Amino acid sequence: MEFTAQQIANYLKGIVVGDPTTKVNDFSKIEDGAPGTITFLSNVKYEQFIYTTKASIVLVNNDFNPSAPIEATLIKTPNAYTSLAMLMELVDQSKTKKSGIDSTACISATATIDDNCYIGAFAYIGENATINKGCMIYPYTYIGDNVSIDEQTILYPHVTVYSDCIIGKNCIIHTGAVIGSDGFGFASENGIFKKIAQLGNVWIEDDVEVGANTTIDRAVMGSTMIRKGVKLDNLIQIAHNVEIGSHTAMAAQVGIAGSTKVGANCLFGGQAGAAGHLKIGDHSQISAQTGIYRDVPENAQIMGSPSIPLKSFFRSSILFEKLPELYKTLHRLEREIEELKKNKQS
Repeated sequence: MEFTAQQIANYLKGIVVGDPTTKVNDFSKIEDGAPGTITFLSNVKYEQFIYTTKASIVLVNNDFNPSAPIEATLIKTPNAYTSLAMLMELVDQSKTKKSGIDSTACISATATIDDNCYIGAFAYIGENATINKGCMIYPYTYIGDNVSIDEQTILYPHVTVYSDCIIGKNCIIHTGAVIGSDGFGFASENGIFKKIAQLGNVWIEDDVEVGANTTIDRAVMGSTMIRKGVKLDNLIQIAHNVEIGSHTAMAAQVGIAGSTKVGANCLFGGQAGAAGHLKIGDHSQISAQTGIYRDVPENAQIMGSPSIPLKSFFRSSILFEKLPELYKTLHRLEREIEELKKNKQS
């Protein structure tokens, strides 16, 4: 499909700077831009490329003022990155959607499948499962007994959803994700671990995205809760009875231990981890590789393992770098003090 700069600007409610008849039919990165493509600039670190890019159209923020001539046609919007996302979603929605039920799918006679669904090859759907309108269940996906999946949700190949779990509307579950596996619950008796039955489920609310090979454990009792709008990257571990607040985002390899409650609108950098039975307040920002061992207040910014406030971490980092010199100075002062003591005694 081909669009002019003016058509794109009209859709985004933006302003064209340059030739409104410029046409594009693909996307590109600004540093690798090619004629006939559209790209974007939202991070000032990449500004140098806007003066050399061969892309035909560049999305920029309203406040962008070039410092040199630009060959490309610009479209100014309040947020170039968000505008790019809108365009890419438009293109994605225009693609032909898969439909129908493959003859090799194994579907229980007691399952309820809406007519407007796609069920791929060798997918398994258990007893009393419910798959609602517009869902797409890709090949080799396993959906256990009594699972409920609401409208327009996508499960990519090899997703596993254990029995009794609930998944809301407009969710995306990527390849290899496991929803509802047993939590790590064992009781030690005379040095032997005895398994505690995990009788709860996982409840994922609307508009959640779960990355590839992420695992979300079922609760011991009740539900492990993933609230509306949560975004989980690949390779994340969410333990039993955890609650992740609405619109929280976690980067790859985050781990949250059992029964910890994470607030709304939190941000977790990659490889951050939280111990169990903690409370992490709303709007907290957790830097990469942070180790959380105690409750975190609302609006906190923390870093390090064990975690400390971000500003304290940076001050400590400066001192850490100077420790070798500080040690030498301390050792020298100790020797001088010893010499002074000897001289005084003599």
